Amino acid sequence: MTTPVAIELSPALEKIQLPSDQDATGRELGDDEMVQLAAAIESGTLTSTKGEFVKRLEKNFAQYMGSTHAHACSHGTAALHTAIAAIDPEPGDEIITTSITDMGALTPIIYQSAIPVFADVDPLTYNVTAETIEAALSDRTKAIMVTHLFGNPCRMAAIMELARGRGIPVIEDCAQAFGAEIDGRKVGRWGDIGCFSLQQGKHITTGEGGLVVSDDADLARRMFLFINKAWGYGDSKPDHYFLALNYRMNELTGAVAVAQLEKLADFVERRTRIAAALTAGLEDLPGLCTPAVDQNARHTYWKYCLRVDGAKFAGGIDGLARGLREREILCAPRYIQKPAFECQVLREQRTFGNSRFPFSLARPEAIDYRREKFPGTYAALASVLVLPLNEKYTDQHVSYVVDAIRDAANQLYLG
Repeated sequence: MTTPVAIELSPALEKIQLPSDQDATGRELGDDEMVQLAAAIESGTLTSTKGEFVKRLEKNFAQYMGSTHAHACSHGTAALHTAIAAIDPEPGDEIITTSITDMGALTPIIYQSAIPVFADVDPLTYNVTAETIEAALSDRTKAIMVTHLFGNPCRMAAIMELARGRGIPVIEDCAQAFGAEIDGRKVGRWGDIGCFSLQQGKHITTGEGGLVVSDDADLARRMFLFINKAWGYGDSKPDHYFLALNYRMNELTGAVAVAQLEKLADFVERRTRIAAALTAGLEDLPGLCTPAVDQNARHTYWKYCLRVDGAKFAGGIDGLARGLREREILCAPRYIQKPAFECQVLREQRTFGNSRFPFSLARPEAIDYRREKFPGTYAALASVLVLPLNEKYTDQHVSYVVDAIRDAANQLYLG
């Protein structure tokens, strides 16, 4: 066990409280949302099957994205589940995904009887690439799911060239990447389906909520149905056409989302400006690297990540993290702590009773999680230090974060 290294706060560095996206200090929720909520309540219609707010949100989000179709649902995991259900895998089909992601992006694959197959990541961007995806392909690959981690876009042109050449649909997990772009095109518009989250800490929030977009009419129709128990609302002779859930968004959530969406472009602009100021203040620090962003990409910074050479600091990355926490910066070394495939549900195949289904149908190679297959993943998690960021940071907050990091790093630097 590493002995914690004692470090002192420099006398010139007076602690301040940073805004948090977990409460009102870091979230802009106020009169605009209250007006929309009041209108929804006064209407007396709180179900989206009869109301107008969720429909308005879907129309406005489609316009924002430049997409033909958008559908709202109950949360970000529901959005991903809806996308996977639209692809409609057979039991035992494989969906390639990333080894660094939230479990909410993986359980929908399993619930649809498919096998998550993990691609390695680029250790600098933390994203999958065309090369790592290609290494995971098989004749059972049904879809590719890419995650634009922390708001940093994947290199989509190469990924789409690979996918189109094989006739494989692509789902984009954009939960952390509202407004991000690569080659001038928004993420969520490259693949067949884009998925977004309105969870508490995302770029805009309704506490929980999700959105899916597509330009494919057949996929959009299937997503609409899946969100609505596969009941054909508006059809001449509706029925429950296939197995599906109720993932509808309610009108109260839709009302808040309508107001939040109006602020999204401003929030994105503020986050990118804050991140640029952090980078300018930190890019010369030895032992640390600021975010790696491709020249043709727009990173929209759900969080701000530093890459830390742990060998350069007393106590390693954990020592630096402790130093920042002492300065009221609630950072997270290693992000999810371990690759997704090391979580118990996947490692021990704890799914439906004792059946191991759908892993009981898997190829041995698809569930081979040996460490040597994922060098980029382990390198990325060993070095990433995730810093909080939200649009309510002022210049004073940015200066404090820069000074605190420099103070802690300088005290702990081993040379």
